[in-house]
Amino acid sequence: MMNSAPSAAQRSGKLLVVSVTPSPVTPAEVLAVARDDARVELTEEAIAAMAASRSIVDSIEAEERPVYGVSTGFGALASTFVEPERRAELQHALIRSHAAGVGAPMPREVVRAMMLLRVRSLAMGRSGVRPLVAQALVDLLNHDITPWVPEHGSLGASGDLAPLAHCALVLLGEGWVLDRDGARVPAAQALRDNGLEPIELAAKEGLALINGTDGMLGMLLLALADARHLFTMADVTAALSVEAMLGSDRPFLPELHALRPHPGQAASAANLHALLQRSSIMDSHRDDMTHAVQDAYSLRCAPQVAGAARDTLEFATTVAERELRSIVDNPVVLPDGRVLSTGNFHGAPLGFAADFLAIAAAEVGAISERRVDRLLDVHRSRDLPAFLTPDPGVNSGLMIAQYTAAGIVAENRRLAGPASVDSVPTSGMQEDHVSMGWAATVKLRRVLDNLTSLLAVELVCAVRALQLRAPLVPSPAGRIAIEMLTPYLGDPGPDRFLAPILEAARTLVAGPGLLARIEDAVGPLA
Repeated sequence: MMNSAPSAAQRSGKLLVVSVTPSPVTPAEVLAVARDDARVELTEEAIAAMAASRSIVDSIEAEERPVYGVSTGFGALASTFVEPERRAELQHALIRSHAAGVGAPMPREVVRAMMLLRVRSLAMGRSGVRPLVAQALVDLLNHDITPWVPEHGSLGASGDLAPLAHCALVLLGEGWVLDRDGARVPAAQALRDNGLEPIELAAKEGLALINGTDGMLGMLLLALADARHLFTMADVTAALSVEAMLGSDRPFLPELHALRPHPGQAASAANLHALLQRSSIMDSHRDDMTHAVQDAYSLRCAPQVAGAARDTLEFATTVAERELRSIVDNPVVLPDGRVLSTGNFHGAPLGFAADFLAIAAAEVGAISERRVDRLLDVHRSRDLPAFLTPDPGVNSGLMIAQYTAAGIVAENRRLAGPASVDSVPTSGMQEDHVSMGWAATVKLRRVLDNLTSLLAVELVCAVRALQLRAPLVPSPAGRIAIEMLTPYLGDPGPDRFLAPILEAARTLVAGPGLLARIEDAVGPLA
């Protein structure tokens, strides 16, 4: 998966304090821990809040009241009473039985985000766990111990049960962890090597460790950061294509977008207009009113599509920020002593947001591929050579790069089908509607990774086309893109091995360097 430009908070590697507030961690702090190894500590306020909620659970234990997850079984076994002497055993059995995932391990950044978010929820003091449980998760983060969490197992209701159980199992000295090379290591060995001891769970604590939306929320937060970066990069590659295709910048004038006041559209159009100034290529036909009276939709409507995607991103961001302020557990321990069951673990809000954003990102990639096809087609590319090679026939130029893009667009269309409508009932029909939010966020990240590749193909094609427009001088953005890609792409000439060129372009699209250089030249982009 891509890792986009880090924020200032991410780059700092600062000590991250998880505190008990209505919004205890920010999206930037989640990224800092997940991607840049920022340290974590619990505040005294968090420790006090957890101790207070734990005292309520201890009083329930003493009274032997039937409370779900404390003195009863789980799911369809909720009416089964568990004797006090077996309640610690119940929590350990819960973790072992629920660590039932299969498939390839999830990326390190996802697991780290998930663990931090579980700490965040526990530290808000409504889960009835001892502070040492949250501290044990903090210790895993600060010692760079990453539990082995397989891809398949969560249905996104009752939370991300299986993925979080794989994390919790490591606290018991069981299960597996991933080392930096991706090898699977026994958890007991990893704890030993780092001077850590397994913990023993008490009543309610196993359930509190696994009943949350932390996996899907973590992936959504990572995806939001990547999408924000990629949607700006999509404006960059679109502008380069418009310039290379001798398109017009008139459709991007702000007064036209004021007529349809979608904020994302206005921001995207402003980016495109700024990127296309100070270009002798644009100046060569700017006053020719018979030239390109109307450009093709893939050029002229770029801000309408990318802008709608930006607005979708803002909706998904709002959902994620609300979830960051939420206590997602079941049951919850209220300050007045009540312990009540809730449905707040259901991942529908996150699943819907992820599915919606996947649709938007897929369309940003689809319109990018249409611009690529136009650049390569000698009948539509306005005097550029076929497939952007100076010697078509013997050489195929960038022909097959468009094949690659077309295949990725097709995959993204399949991935854009919503996961959140695909509920499958479980647990003896007790959990008879589930969100599939985990699956929605997994595929969203795949769509964004694919979008990175699509924009890389457009970057390569647009840069080659701008090279072929010489001696006309492109915009500052075009000159910078040519400068940074030419060491890999080379100058127009005989065919070259394309795969490493596309990989280099992927790195430029995903990383901060190209965008930072362009913003230095043209000003900040939205």
